[in-house]
Amino acid sequence: MPSMTPASASVDVIAAPPAPRRRMGRGVRRFVRHRLALVGFGIIVVLVLLAGLGPYVSPFNELTIDIRHRFGPPFSGAHVLGTDQLGRDMLTRLEMAGRISLTVGCAAMVLSTLTGTVVGVLAGYYGGVIGSVLMRIVDAMLCFPSIFLLLALAAFVQPSLLSITVIIAATGWMEVARLVEAQVRALRDRDFAVAALALGAPDRMIMFRELIPNAVAPIVVAATLNVARAILLESYISFLGYGIQPPVPSWGNMLNNAQEYLTSAPWLAIFPGAAITLAVTGFNFLGDGLRDALDPRLDVR
Repeated sequence: MPSMTPASASVDVIAAPPAPRRRMGRGVRRFVRHRLALVGFGIIVVLVLLAGLGPYVSPFNELTIDIRHRFGPPFSGAHVLGTDQLGRDMLTRLEMAGRISLTVGCAAMVLSTLTGTVVGVLAGYYGGVIGSVLMRIVDAMLCFPSIFLLLALAAFVQPSLLSITVIIAATGWMEVARLVEAQVRALRDRDFAVAALALGAPDRMIMFRELIPNAVAPIVVAATLNVARAILLESYISFLGYGIQPPVPSWGNMLNNAQEYLTSAPWLAIFPGAAITLAVTGFNFLGDGLRDALDPRLDVR
């Protein structure tokens, strides 16, 4: 029986695809098979394109007042989605409001995810007194209902795009911290982390080059769902008058302005309400799909 030569052995090793690439391929296939995730991804792409490109294509300005054409119904005349109580084009205002709401949602997600990840990895890696103190702070923050905490902070801050983003991020990092702390605590005793420590790697390198990359899947899912949460909270506080201030449009303050005209001009509330629903639903569907695609328990060896 002929023995395997070194050359043929090296060919076999090179031809075998690496395990991370196989896992990535399986994850992509699972995501593509997830119909709701594809629907959510499509919704997000459409909303981003409308918010990013729509105002440049529209012949109207979102702040231009035209009293002669106020309360124009949808699908009549040049205004596709009608006009509001001041004669401003609804479609253009929805697109600009989407730009504001999506920007706040994504920026707040980045801030809250970074803060929660840093707190969680420190608490999970060091444990002991440091971990207990950090997690007790997280528990104390979670004791307050996020809506009331958000409104309390917004009442003392001058409303602007930056301040609203920071306030929403300040009330949304705790769940990420708990998730990351649990993941890091489970990973810190694995062989790769113990080996890095035995080789003299500094704590910073172990935490951010060894542990965080292995916990990235649940962090990505949590970040996606945090975008939906941030959009909803921005709409909520803008609806109550503590968020983005008119005449700058956001989906929340457009709903606030439409309260008086629910019976006479219902489209003023229907369209921004539908935009909020679509955005939140799209990011939730995307998060569900990513959770299934990145779940390592679904990998078949």
